[in-house]
Amino acid sequence: MVEDGGEEEAEGESGAMPAAAAPPQRCNGFLPGKEAAGGGRAAPEGGGEQPAPEAEAMLAAGGGRPEARMETRLSRRRLAVLAVFSCYSLVNAFQWIQYSILSNVFAGFYGVTFPQIDWLSMVYMVAYVPLILPATWLLDARGLRLTALLGAGLNALGAWLKCGSLAPQRYPLTLAAQAVCAVAQVFILGLPSRIASVWFGPTEVSTACAVAVLGNQLGTAIGFLLPPVLVPNTPNDIDLMAHNIGIMFYGTAIVSTLLFFLTGVVFEEKPKYPPSHSQAVLQTKPPEDYSYKQSIINLFKNIPFILLLISYGIMTGAFYSVSTLLNQMIVTHYEGEEVNAGRIGLTLVVAGMVGSIICGLWLDYTKTYKQTTLIVYILSFIGMLVFTFTLDLGYLMVVFVTGGVLGFFMTGYLPLGFEFAVEITYPESEGTSSGLLNASAQIFGIVFTLVQGKLTMDYSPRAGNIFLCAWIFVGIILTALIKSDLRRHNVNSGIMNLDIKAVPVDSPVEPESTMLKIQSAL
Repeated sequence: MVEDGGEEEAEGESGAMPAAAAPPQRCNGFLPGKEAAGGGRAAPEGGGEQPAPEAEAMLAAGGGRPEARMETRLSRRRLAVLAVFSCYSLVNAFQWIQYSILSNVFAGFYGVTFPQIDWLSMVYMVAYVPLILPATWLLDARGLRLTALLGAGLNALGAWLKCGSLAPQRYPLTLAAQAVCAVAQVFILGLPSRIASVWFGPTEVSTACAVAVLGNQLGTAIGFLLPPVLVPNTPNDIDLMAHNIGIMFYGTAIVSTLLFFLTGVVFEEKPKYPPSHSQAVLQTKPPEDYSYKQSIINLFKNIPFILLLISYGIMTGAFYSVSTLLNQMIVTHYEGEEVNAGRIGLTLVVAGMVGSIICGLWLDYTKTYKQTTLIVYILSFIGMLVFTFTLDLGYLMVVFVTGGVLGFFMTGYLPLGFEFAVEITYPESEGTSSGLLNASAQIFGIVFTLVQGKLTMDYSPRAGNIFLCAWIFVGIILTALIKSDLRRHNVNSGIMNLDIKAVPVDSPVEPESTMLKIQSAL
């Protein structure tokens, strides 16, 4: 591959395919040496019927010359797109957790109960579920740039609305502002895999997805760390508490507004040249051939994806629940340790960020999606068990260590799920598959937070954590049942066995040929 400037990368793959390598990378399903002289039309073996129009559309770009159509380059802008997205995703995640990590402070400030403060976190999950299908439709129909601008813009709007809630009687306003941020999240969480696929090459796509997810994780980490420092618990001085909360709210609003303008400057719909052969295949399909409804149907007919949908929801929902209730779990056993509760949350997420990057690099190197996902799931289960039974030992240092181990695997799992879903559902939209994964995570997150919160208040944090352990064990079983069919990887490797579109296409192939083959089965 080459950068837009024209320099060749280390692996030595040129932008246009060399003639000798052309056959295994063609995506039209035709045999070598069968192209007719006029216009690149292929003559099926035996001189029979002509190829279907859908298959011939694969040759449309480049005037029927696959070499021109399949040119792949890496855009320098991709790094700026990834950086800006990661930053405004960071701010959105920060706004999600900033209330929960100070649940006792905000409960006292607004004069409300702990469950009402928990709803400032759960509103993110509630808003996501009904809005995810319209949001993924918008992503597919109107594109990446508009979706990114909506996410960054609503994020800034919600941050400014919070600045008007700096009084004890204004809990409804801060809930409404948080709801706006929750809507912004719908246009953010589904983008990592889309940005990675559209802008990054096959040897860096998993790492790029991990970095995009890492931005959200870093926001959660900062949300654990900064609020306890900026807003100490001063129950006897409400004016000082309001002043401190105001510093946090106004600072967030200014940063999110700046990132909104940067999004408008940096984001483009897609690079000039596709970064990979799998993207080149998708770009040859006429837009009118795409059906959002059919894409959803295809995904729900995909049994491996359904298994991943449930198992991803369990793991990520458990992470959301632990993050929301961490302050309550810590102060139950370690009274007055709000700041250390935030630091433990920070440790959990920072360890997860390291896990995400390591997992992304590992996937790019090995492409062992199922094996890696299953191993990380099992280790997350073990980490949750250790965290559960060491929480009440009376040693905060032990909680720091066990929280870090738990976060390394549990948070490190998030980009694995995104990338595994894209692999087993290609060529369906990355935004749709990742959006459904996130919807599953929000549903499980709501249920887990409510049930674990009830068990924590009525019994103990251990009871709530054991509840999560049982569900994570179920997730291990479901993950083990997933059939690993790496469709996108096969396309990039020149071994194609996928559904190019929902309508069957008759393409002549040789059963024993080593050629690139298209099998349109749906």
